[in-house]
Amino acid sequence: MKTRRTVLAALASLTALGVLTACGSGDAAVGEIKPEGQKDTGINIGPDQNRIHTAKVDTIAGKLPEAVRKRGTLLLGVSANSNPPLAFRATDDKTLIGVEVDLATLVADTLGLKPEFNPVSWENLFVGLDSGKYDAVFSNVTVTEERKDKYDFATYRLDDLAFEAKKGSGWTVKGPEDVSGKRIAVGSGTNQEKILVDWSKQNEKAGLKPVEIKYYNNASDYYLALQSGRIDGYLGPNPAVAYHVAADGKTEAVGKFSGAGAGLQGKIAATTKKDSGLVAAYAAAIDHLIENGTYAQVLKRWGLSTEAVPKSEINPPGLPRTKN
Repeated sequence: MKTRRTVLAALASLTALGVLTACGSGDAAVGEIKPEGQKDTGINIGPDQNRIHTAKVDTIAGKLPEAVRKRGTLLLGVSANSNPPLAFRATDDKTLIGVEVDLATLVADTLGLKPEFNPVSWENLFVGLDSGKYDAVFSNVTVTEERKDKYDFATYRLDDLAFEAKKGSGWTVKGPEDVSGKRIAVGSGTNQEKILVDWSKQNEKAGLKPVEIKYYNNASDYYLALQSGRIDGYLGPNPAVAYHVAADGKTEAVGKFSGAGAGLQGKIAATTKKDSGLVAAYAAAIDHLIENGTYAQVLKRWGLSTEAVPKSEINPPGLPRTKN
């Protein structure tokens, strides 16, 4: 977890660089940042977010299973270890904020439900879905063919990955051969891990050195290892990498790729247990948010307008299965 001072400094740097844009309307609130020389109100990272909301749409809410409608809440899983601008803690070190939280809240609004967020480790997001503990996961989950065996997806953002290296490394990643023999950190169980493993196997078949893949529990551990020279790079979600590059000033992005691999644009999606009866409601809600403009407002607020989708797709083609 980042301290208040660290998050404030990082967001101030991002705002000044234009990586993130100022949040929407609302009076000044606790935690609001106003970088020197900037005339607008900056970014509010306090617990009072003045979050964007929308009204319930009865026809879309009617797509929900009766049990969920009667319960009145939408039980949502989010990763406890996500980084800005995806999901992170406000200045009170407990309130969840970020683009994932904002979009999930809008979906719940549209469905006439109260969102209840449950921050857990990455692997426990899927354990929670499997057990029926969560109605959905909004946590930068990429659609993959393997995941489609167990889960249904309603897309809401494009998915791009990026390699991050120490500034001045002189390293550029354009394909598998560029990671040969490199020590690269990646999140366990993520689609970026799968892509990196596949690339390493390709290199071995071509007579090149494999990738030395490293795993750490927290993003702060990745960055410490990067600065100390224990790893050569980190492969993670492009929004998080762009955020850290701008905020830290000691690293650089050295390659950007689709989260679905070569030849297919990756998609981030609301994820639910297969055949739960919920995915059609999520897709309809997301389409409504795109149409009424609140979707674009949220993406702009967090500097992710380039990752917008024109409509939500249910179970589109995803990252291919691993070839044996």
